[in-house]
Amino acid sequence: MAKKAKAVAKQQSKKDARTEAIERLKTEYTETEKVILRRRSVRLYKKEPVPEFMVKRVLQAGRFAPSAGNSQPWKFVVLRDPEIINGITETVVGICKKFNAMLEYRKPGTSWRRPLSKAFIRVRHNDLHPVPFGAVRMIAEGALGLWHGASTVILIFKDVRGVSSPELDCGIAGQNMVLAAHSMGLGTCWVGFAKMAFQYTNEWKKRLNIEYPYAWGNSLALGWPRGEPDGMVERATHPVDWYENGGKKIVLD
Repeated sequence: MAKKAKAVAKQQSKKDARTEAIERLKTEYTETEKVILRRRSVRLYKKEPVPEFMVKRVLQAGRFAPSAGNSQPWKFVVLRDPEIINGITETVVGICKKFNAMLEYRKPGTSWRRPLSKAFIRVRHNDLHPVPFGAVRMIAEGALGLWHGASTVILIFKDVRGVSSPELDCGIAGQNMVLAAHSMGLGTCWVGFAKMAFQYTNEWKKRLNIEYPYAWGNSLALGWPRGEPDGMVERATHPVDWYENGGKKIVLD
């Protein structure tokens, strides 16, 4: 009888603790939520290198990401050699210059390129959305750095044999790394433009021994941010269709 009473008391204690936690959540964010909500993309870094053990911890966070069938379809490549970082950057700048020379139609005397540019944008609408289209010109003209001076770069390659959607799995792994880095006081920035060095040339795939079944996924700039760029900012709200109790309502996230 005493044993049963003890079990009941223990269960009630757990229920009370959960009730307290729920009430606290109504007015407070968890530490994990704070990391997510305060993280910002960093585009200005100090030259100070990130300690190796911290980079390894960031990678570990990536390795612990969920993936379809636990296939873990990723390969991480860490760049801390300025020669390689600068070399890939120069390759991308060179490619951006070629694209800019072929597609830029907004400058005086270049309007004749508009039909060609629009056709190319229609074919590559993701790559040449107005945001990256503008960045091509900025990178070509040296107004925008590739990895923004970060002392460490993490390249993420996907295993094309991965279950279901290896691109998504690599994105989840990358986001794990981004959040882990932020929790350590580091800054990060997703940099997709680096793919030009791996999609339009073979030089860097050979140099870094990237072979089948691995293909370009994405990259992360990693380093100590200058200033204090992090902090919660207003985000656009999006309507969410919410189905419950046989009905539907629209809520804002």
